[in-house]
Amino acid sequence: MINKSNNFAFLDSQNLNLGIKQQGWILDFKRFRVYLQEKYGISKAFLFIGYIPTNQSLYTALQSFGYILVFKPTLQGAKGKIKGNVDAELVLHAMKELPHYDKALIVSGDGDFACLIEYLNKMKKLLNLMIPDQGQYSSLLRKFNAEIIFMNNLRAKLEYHQP
Repeated sequence: MINKSNNFAFLDSQNLNLGIKQQGWILDFKRFRVYLQEKYGISKAFLFIGYIPTNQSLYTALQSFGYILVFKPTLQGAKGKIKGNVDAELVLHAMKELPHYDKALIVSGDGDFACLIEYLNKMKKLLNLMIPDQGQYSSLLRKFNAEIIFMNNLRAKLEYHQP
């Protein structure tokens, strides 16, 4: 049964990807997009991701699954680690899109989003906060306990399997 709500999801791709991988599995982004639509009435899913030119096929696949990609330029750190902090973009888009959605689903365990979540909750615009790993998330988000959904138990539904 498909939920006909006009809810938007705002996904911190790095936090989502790492949180799932730390549990020993890989998220099937195609199945996840369908799950978001059917379970939470997500009509638009904004995926905030660092841009690396060699990942073009990944970006094309994600867009074909129905994600709206919002890119952040990446920088290479001192130890060669690639960094693309998407926090400001996610907050900005959630606020810019505010008049266009009924409720927002925020997907991240990053405490930097606590002020956004608090504001959305106050405005009655917060659907839920979806945290990838119950064992690894910011204590700043614990005050939103009633709105939190953990992804730990979604492995059977959303794990990627090689074709």
